Amino acid sequence: MPTSRQGDGQSSPTAVSAVGLRKSYGERLVLDSIDLHIPAGSVFALLGPNGAGKTTAVKILSTLITADAGDLHVGGHNLAADPQAVRAVIGVTGQFSAVDGLITGEENMLLMADLHHLSKSEGRQVAAELLERFDLAEAAKKPASTCSGGMKRRLDLAMTLVGSPRIIFLDEPTTGLDPRSRHNMWGIIRGLVSDGVTVFLTTQYLDEADELADRIAVLNDGKIVAEGTPEELKRIVPGGHVHLRFTDPAAYRAAVSALNEATRNDEALDLQIPSDGTQRELRVILDHLDAAGIEADELTVHTPDLDDVFFALTDRTDVPRQSAQSTESAR
Repeated sequence: MPTSRQGDGQSSPTAVSAVGLRKSYGERLVLDSIDLHIPAGSVFALLGPNGAGKTTAVKILSTLITADAGDLHVGGHNLAADPQAVRAVIGVTGQFSAVDGLITGEENMLLMADLHHLSKSEGRQVAAELLERFDLAEAAKKPASTCSGGMKRRLDLAMTLVGSPRIIFLDEPTTGLDPRSRHNMWGIIRGLVSDGVTVFLTTQYLDEADELADRIAVLNDGKIVAEGTPEELKRIVPGGHVHLRFTDPAAYRAAVSALNEATRNDEALDLQIPSDGTQRELRVILDHLDAAGIEADELTVHTPDLDDVFFALTDRTDVPRQSAQSTESAR
């Protein structure tokens, strides 16, 4: 199996690898030679606007449709040469629930066990364990159509886990859920990863990617325009600053003199200093204030969030690909 380099310099197996992945529908190029390398036991999030190609990438890597080109490996298996071996190690939870609303939660689980060729006793045991794990005792004995949206999504994911997949594709798994149900799903995903499962996540919720993902790629017009950890991506976008507020006009004037790069708001007695939000830069600002004997009444640090990154990278069509490596080398 291929390996990826982790931040600690150690190699770890690569769960999903795509080199030169291309897909077109007629004259429309949906995926334009994208590369992905996802370490085992991590959460990878693919972000992008509607129509960017996220679901197409999931469908290809989960063997639902074929690629036009690309060297693709999932779970150590070549996708083109051995798709059946890939299917044996993956699970997929799509945008739309696979739950059959006419039968009970338990019957849905047992149906999935039959599809995985489990014996009746093993299927009942696995179903019972997963229903308990996902807090679905209430859904077990009643028609799934009567369950809440959050319960259906948990049941959907529980059904995906019947075959004990080591790689799970979650295509917008929390769309339409209330905040509590979303947070419950996040906890379930973290639990899966702690057990060594790899999660490939697409989502429209940027806070979800920020909370869960070890690495994020931003897909725009069929191309990966940026990739890195959430913190690395946030440093791509300018606009970070330290905001100082004063109530004493004399202290404010002294701070203006001490901090030459600050943007002034004389009426509000506010200063804004460009900063990437690191401890080093914050210490430099505080040292300047301490040396001048100045105390600010309020200090806040603003760093760009993933919303800023998303809008900056997807509002433009001429964005060059940016990576954590190029970002760090520029610093």
